[in-house]
Amino acid sequence: MGLAATTFIAALLYAVSGFGFAVLAAPLFLLFANSAQAIQLVIILSTALSLVVIPGLWRSIAPALLLRLAFGSIAGLPVGLFAFRHADPIMVRGLAGTIILVFAALMAVLRRRLGRPWAPLAMSRGRDVVAGAISGIATALVGMAGPPVLIYLLLGGASPPTVRATLLTFFSLSYAATLAAHAATIGVPGSTWLGAAILIPFAVIGGLAGRPLGDRIGADGFAILAISLLAAAGLYTVIAAGISLAARQQ
Repeated sequence: MGLAATTFIAALLYAVSGFGFAVLAAPLFLLFANSAQAIQLVIILSTALSLVVIPGLWRSIAPALLLRLAFGSIAGLPVGLFAFRHADPIMVRGLAGTIILVFAALMAVLRRRLGRPWAPLAMSRGRDVVAGAISGIATALVGMAGPPVLIYLLLGGASPPTVRATLLTFFSLSYAATLAAHAATIGVPGSTWLGAAILIPFAVIGGLAGRPLGDRIGADGFAILAISLLAAAGLYTVIAAGISLAARQQ
């Protein structure tokens, strides 16, 4: 019941904002499954959820930007898979969470001081690819594709509809590729597939319910929600890493 409720609420938020599923789902999943299984559940559910939410958002997608992000993500995926196998997962999570927190705080301060329109970073083709590559690494390593691309698009001043539609479409491609790579290299246990099959209907219902709500959020509300979710993601990741490190040292 707890997993189902969390999946529904996380899917609702994901459909509204275009990101944030892993922020809410991963913490509870980690209470009931080991780290590898929790990450794979997030990847499977995110893949299914993206396919449900995308229809109706095609006009807001920036095709060229999406292709560059996807190319970068594919390039970064092998690095993330290698790190998933060999890196210390606790240290990786702690570092990732710290970086996300720093960027969230920086964006909040800059947004307050610079006012609107707010675009302190100029987007370019090369930076699009780099942002996608970092996202690919993060997806394979910690199951969170959202923060790197979201940070980049917010700093670049992309419009809320473009951010939401591009993120959702990018996630559908990124998570699908990551899921295929996990299945081919690391392996996805049958129990993980079964758990995902049980939770997918709750994700679909949440996604369908959240899609119309996302159309009503203004630019200011979207920016506040985005920065808040980034801060929540970074804070959770740092706390989880600290708890795991303390448990390992005992």
